[in-house]
Amino acid sequence: MTVGLTLRDLSAGYRKHPVLHEVELDVPAGGWLAIIGANGTGKSTLLKAIAGLVPHTGDVWIGEHKASELGRRELARKLGYLPQGASLPDGLTVTDYVLLGRTPHLGALAREGQSDVDIVTAVLGRLDLSHLASRQLRTLSGGEQQRAVLARVLAQHTGVLLLDEPTTGLDIGHAQILLELVDTLRREDGTTVVSTLHDLTFAAQYADRIVLINCGRVVATGTPDEVLTAQALTEYYGARTTLLTAPDGSRVVAPLRGS
Repeated sequence: MTVGLTLRDLSAGYRKHPVLHEVELDVPAGGWLAIIGANGTGKSTLLKAIAGLVPHTGDVWIGEHKASELGRRELARKLGYLPQGASLPDGLTVTDYVLLGRTPHLGALAREGQSDVDIVTAVLGRLDLSHLASRQLRTLSGGEQQRAVLARVLAQHTGVLLLDEPTTGLDIGHAQILLELVDTLRREDGTTVVSTLHDLTFAAQYADRIVLINCGRVVATGTPDEVLTAQALTEYYGARTTLLTAPDGSRVVAPLRGS
């Protein structure tokens, strides 16, 4: 399933308080767009608006389909959303929880079949969760829970993934494993990825395009080299940084101590 994502004049907010203003973006099928910006600039709100979880105006297109015209089940077949701080139900094992990701593909009274179980087993393996499959969710560490939440989203088998800070709570090794998996899905399956990322070096390494948001408005968009400039990081983050180049040619954002 290969589809792109288009936003036209998208504005959103909470209880009549605007957060996002007239956002226009095009993410090609199979592309990875990273959304960056200082805390409180509207990054998470943008993902929620795309997912239809906050009031908004303007249009969201998933391929040729306008999101506002899709039912919740049909939308969940096309778009997977990984929130920050997802609430975890009590009494479920990892396998049972990840199987919930197959719900949009089932009929009203249908139960999961062997093909659904096989999909979940494969996802658990790719996220290094197989040995935790029978564990209760509440007994996992924070990083393990984060991977379980991502596994549920991946089990939906959607064409578009919205990932809100997917590496939160993960050590650098598991963060790399997770991002590599997402990149593999993008390259092999044509999955379109839109993610928020605090780690600007990760954003530069994995996303092919970056959008910088400030005060709910897009202030820069382009390749990592075009957006991640010393001037932009000073202006919009108030940060002292130096920009380096990794052996693979990707940009590295390194903080500098004050004198």
